[in-house]
Amino acid sequence: MVPPPWDRVREKDTLFVLVTGANSGIGFGICQRLIDEYLTTRSLTSHLILIPTTRSHKKSQETITNLREHAKKFAESSPALRSRAGQNYNPQQATRRIHILSVQIDLCNLPTIATAANQLLSGTLSSPSTAPEFESLTNVKIPRLDSIIFNAGIGGWYGIKWPKVAHNIFTKGIVSATTWPTFKGGNLGQIITPVPDSKETMGEVFCANVFGHYLFAQKLVPLLSRPKSSPLPPGRIIWESSIDADWDTFSLDDFQALKTDAAYESTKRLTDILALTSSLPASKPYVDKYLSVSEDKTPPKIYLAHPGIVQTTLFPLNAFMFFWYQVVLYLVRWMGSPWHPITGYNGSNAPAWLALQEQEALDAEHAERVKWGSAADRWGRNYVRKTEVDGWGWEGRVEEMEELRKQGKLVGRKGGMALVKEERLVEFKELGGSVWRRMEELRGEWEKRI
Repeated sequence: MVPPPWDRVREKDTLFVLVTGANSGIGFGICQRLIDEYLTTRSLTSHLILIPTTRSHKKSQETITNLREHAKKFAESSPALRSRAGQNYNPQQATRRIHILSVQIDLCNLPTIATAANQLLSGTLSSPSTAPEFESLTNVKIPRLDSIIFNAGIGGWYGIKWPKVAHNIFTKGIVSATTWPTFKGGNLGQIITPVPDSKETMGEVFCANVFGHYLFAQKLVPLLSRPKSSPLPPGRIIWESSIDADWDTFSLDDFQALKTDAAYESTKRLTDILALTSSLPASKPYVDKYLSVSEDKTPPKIYLAHPGIVQTTLFPLNAFMFFWYQVVLYLVRWMGSPWHPITGYNGSNAPAWLALQEQEALDAEHAERVKWGSAADRWGRNYVRKTEVDGWGWEGRVEEMEELRKQGKLVGRKGGMALVKEERLVEFKELGGSVWRRMEELRGEWEKRI
């Protein structure tokens, strides 16, 4: 068996990243941005191993082909890359350090999660290529994962509540109406049978957006954990949330979002709670069980990102409405909203940033306690920004108005939000413990059924 190309370089010169839901939209944008920024920021001998997941073999092949085409064009056209490589630069020197593999997974079909995890843990992956720009990979094993980015999901919407559109605009203004809308019409009580031939059901949006990923990450802990003697940083579990999730969208009494027409927002609020409380004492007993590793290993860390407002096919709009909605989003960005990156590539900034940052920089920011958002200025220039979370604030601590103003955190703030107080923080942390306990109970129940 021919050893994979990344075996020819040092461990610290390789990066293994898995992205779910990567065949289109934000997921595809994350993969594109990872390729671009890796090539322009890492050493000229480093290798990126990118693993986009899709729901079918056909989509996987299409995704690999499209990402290779993107990498080829970027390598040929990037002035930054050409400048770094010097006068004798050959684009193939870059593309042959980008390796794209894929696995298939359906987050609403739990047995496929176990199959995909087993393939990554103990099986092999292949990605043949006849093009000289890319190395052909056959039956290669994945030694570790540095980051997994949970992007895949569904909205559960049927369309627009038109009376609510006018109400949102006239009562909140067009910026707030397009950033925190309440005019999306959501379906009630969407359920699935996540284990075929079983009679047990689960909330569909909950399963796609939260529970499927939750099971997948737990199975991949062996690839994400590190020996304590390793110079490599801990693996990273990066959850992708939404800017549109506040205190009232989630209830413990409707854990799977079956009684609400805001199932998407409920599951994203649940995502926020899971990620932000993962390192806190109230959640620790359940997180330790979930990320269980031996005493000589370091478990992965959990981070949280959101893409801002991005126009994708997740929300069902006809071609006419899609065009005019896009026009409105650009108008709102020009008006000064920082939360309208609009395109999938621009919306990918925060999760890709979390995957590529040095561990020391993340630790200095206490990054696991922050919801990192993809933002853009009026001219579409991208940056990453801390995001206020209802009941948590920006960093899980009480902050004064003057401090927030000096740090620029108040720009783009949702209208009507109250500054977080200590009692609200306590409630949020306690809720985190309850949520982690409930998720672990559900995992135990469904592992037996699988």
